[in-house]
Amino acid sequence: MLDARSLAERRDEIIESCRRRGVTADVDAAIARYAEVTAKQTEVNEANRRRNEHQRAGKQPMSDAERRVHLDEGRALKHAVARMESELGELRAQFDARLAELPNFIHKAVPDGGEADARELRRFGSPPHFDFKARDHLELAAALDLLDFEAGARVVGQKWVYLKNEAVLLELALQRYALDLLIEEGFTPYLTPDLARPEITHGLGYNPRSEGTQIYSLAGGELCLVGTAEITLGGLYANSVIPESELPLKLAGISHCFRTEAGAAGRESRGLYRVHQFTKTEMFCITKPEDSEAMHEYLLDIEERLFQGLELPYRVVDIAAGDLGAPAYRKFDIEAWLPGRGEGGAFGELSSASNCSDYQARRLKVRFHHEGKKLNEHVHMLNGTAIANARTILALLEVHQRADGSIKIPTALQPYMGREVIAQGRR
Repeated sequence: MLDARSLAERRDEIIESCRRRGVTADVDAAIARYAEVTAKQTEVNEANRRRNEHQRAGKQPMSDAERRVHLDEGRALKHAVARMESELGELRAQFDARLAELPNFIHKAVPDGGEADARELRRFGSPPHFDFKARDHLELAAALDLLDFEAGARVVGQKWVYLKNEAVLLELALQRYALDLLIEEGFTPYLTPDLARPEITHGLGYNPRSEGTQIYSLAGGELCLVGTAEITLGGLYANSVIPESELPLKLAGISHCFRTEAGAAGRESRGLYRVHQFTKTEMFCITKPEDSEAMHEYLLDIEERLFQGLELPYRVVDIAAGDLGAPAYRKFDIEAWLPGRGEGGAFGELSSASNCSDYQARRLKVRFHHEGKKLNEHVHMLNGTAIANARTILALLEVHQRADGSIKIPTALQPYMGREVIAQGRR
């Protein structure tokens, strides 16, 4: 969330952020509600001051009649404070609802527009040119017996999948491949829970109860299935003050990710590109405010090194304002070339890296203690996809396919796979 104290001062910036994102929010109503909250808080403070004075006065000698009057006055003050605190609670709830509607600010370099208006920053490699008719990952997987969507549909429902044979080895190899690089870079590895409390998901900017949510909520309970380890890694430090000497914190989390994929349809969503469950290795970093932009570039650099090691052609794009999620100050995506998409192939998102500045930290109440300063300051939080396994397996099958239907395994993965190729009859 935004800093409540700066709403009036930065009103025009907030309105501009909402306009560029295409978000409908009443900024002036939020400012008005905050003024009401602060005014009521002043009333409560004054009433508590009078009550404290009255209680101190009660320690003085007085007659029985004076004592009875004093007690009556004390009860009246107690009821008045309780009433004002109840009114303050209602106003805070109204203000919090308004504040939750407001997205983060936007980096000045973020392009205008929507999904189609992302700015391409650079490319690595070239789309493969096959001297045979290329197949998409579903055709390749069927011939090699790697995926079973039919069993997934029977046992769970549509867009759930069983990985089989070498697809299982790829799944495990990608986890270790990503983790080894991240450990070398000083990240602390975690296997995170697949569930979180709604206040944690909300704190990271995901609303599990909203219309069109991508998060599953468990029936008969408050817990939610996480859509990313960003949620559980961010939740580690909720309501805490971190010593400045410990920053930056670099965390690497492996988790299952559960997505409702509400509204997802069409050829671009076929197969592994959009499934309800997949495994992901996620990077999550906590920094001082002045260090977050450099950390954002660092996360992107790690992602690029990972995909270069997988020998996947890709491009890096700067996501446009209208396609940013509410917490993101700026977001970079890596889109790999997918030969099976459309007619002749197209780019598709494989990973992203987001700088959420202090937006999530304010919701989660995560601050750091400046050495030599009295006041604590909110940290900045960033997240980046190291490897999202389902989409990466898709890209590996399609990009590294060969004329005989076999799949070449990139050199970087061969030590983890124990083989150089996926082919029929070579189990």
